[in-house]
Amino acid sequence: MKARTRVESQATRERLLDAAERLFAQKGYTGVTLRDIATEVGIRHTSLYHHVPGGKQQLFIEVSERHFLRHQQGLEGAIAGAASDIRSRLCAVADWLLSQPPMDLVRMVHVDMPAIDGHQAKRLSEVAYTSLLVPIEMLLRQAQQQGEIEYRNHGLVAGGFLGMIESLYAVPDTALLHSREYMAYELIDTILSGLRPRSNGVSER
Repeated sequence: MKARTRVESQATRERLLDAAERLFAQKGYTGVTLRDIATEVGIRHTSLYHHVPGGKQQLFIEVSERHFLRHQQGLEGAIAGAASDIRSRLCAVADWLLSQPPMDLVRMVHVDMPAIDGHQAKRLSEVAYTSLLVPIEMLLRQAQQQGEIEYRNHGLVAGGFLGMIESLYAVPDTALLHSREYMAYELIDTILSGLRPRSNGVSER
């Protein structure tokens, strides 16, 4: 009987985490209450503290960290499964990002993080960096070592690339002339080729 109770409690907690992650992604930390989450799961508001003693902040930190680590695994797997050239790997990154719900990283940085404990916000920011940017930085570094690219500020490009792909979610479905994946590949080709005209194979500066 106790084993069954533990299983049921764990199942409830997983539903709680899933609901919290979904609501926080949609509305942000300040836009969600514990009552909202409890209603979504179908349990009493006070029952939440049985599963998450630290309340809303603990819940936000836990689901955010889970979210970032899932992205890290997905990105690393996508890169590892792609061909070794930089275009194939960047396309694989774009495919993974566009297969997931959109991330409002600007809101998280400027609204969500300042609303939680500073130490926890710093730690969570480090998890986000390691999970989202480091895999992209590493593939850029490998491409540079292999002579495919020359630019060396991998962190800047990784951040810009992540933001660029995520921004495709801002295009309304009704305005799409092509799939978001197609648009991502076009942007990747533009990044790799450059916008300026070429003369004798040398990019003009």
